[in-house]
Amino acid sequence: MPPMSVVLPSLWTEQNESCEKMRYIIDHDLHIHSNLSSCSNDTEQTPENILKYAKENGLKQICLTNHFWDENVKGESGWYAPQNFKHISKAKPLPQAEGIEFLFGAETELNLNLTVGMGKDRYDEFDFFIIPTTHLHMVSYTEHAVNLETPQKRAEVWVKRLDAVLNMDLPFHKIGIAHLACPLIAPTRELYLETLNAIPEREMLALFAGCAEKGVGIELNSYDMKYEASEQDTVMRMFSLAKEQGCKFYLGSDAHARPNGKELLKRFNNAIDYLGLEENDKFILRSK
Repeated sequence: MPPMSVVLPSLWTEQNESCEKMRYIIDHDLHIHSNLSSCSNDTEQTPENILKYAKENGLKQICLTNHFWDENVKGESGWYAPQNFKHISKAKPLPQAEGIEFLFGAETELNLNLTVGMGKDRYDEFDFFIIPTTHLHMVSYTEHAVNLETPQKRAEVWVKRLDAVLNMDLPFHKIGIAHLACPLIAPTRELYLETLNAIPEREMLALFAGCAEKGVGIELNSYDMKYEASEQDTVMRMFSLAKEQGCKFYLGSDAHARPNGKELLKRFNNAIDYLGLEENDKFILRSK
């Protein structure tokens, strides 16, 4: 009989390979808002009901990510200013349940000057925070109108803003890049799809290589996944390239009202199947 030191590594390798080949499990939602976000119109979208949503849908980890701009960072808009740390902290303490980790996070912003609305002294206040680079509907706050005149210009802005985040000094191990294929990239569906097609593949490959190196999470957002069958390849192209570069993915409902778990499951499963995601493609958020 071979020595135990010879047998065990082989068994361990086989177990790891089996785990890695498991299909990506839908067991979390790391982008969800309560009624503290100013764009939520659902008074019943409370932390208690968000926890109930997690229980009903078998989720093991959820993160509250209300819109936030740190009052100690200059560059807020009039809309963001009231959504400061004191405001979003009204949700605490978050309700808890056995088998579910309910985390405190935030969705901050990247403004016109490429300033992130999260000061360094706030990093430890959050388990996770997400940075949107695609809120291009906020013209004159996130980008000059002149730079949004054509799909090609919008594509250049998409590249510029993601590149800026990757070159910041941030705790990337607990950061997600929100909705990279966000429909808010453009005011019409036609212009949106043209913009996605205009983003150069070489630029995306370089950016996603940087994302993988930094260890930042790439979000699969439920609204990004709401597409017609004919649009699938266009919308999902960037995520295919991200996977090719070794990026890790997390799921976000981006719900501002009580979510439809069945519809979310359908959209996420479609994305997982299209990309062929396995458990080793998952962004693992460790709050401790």
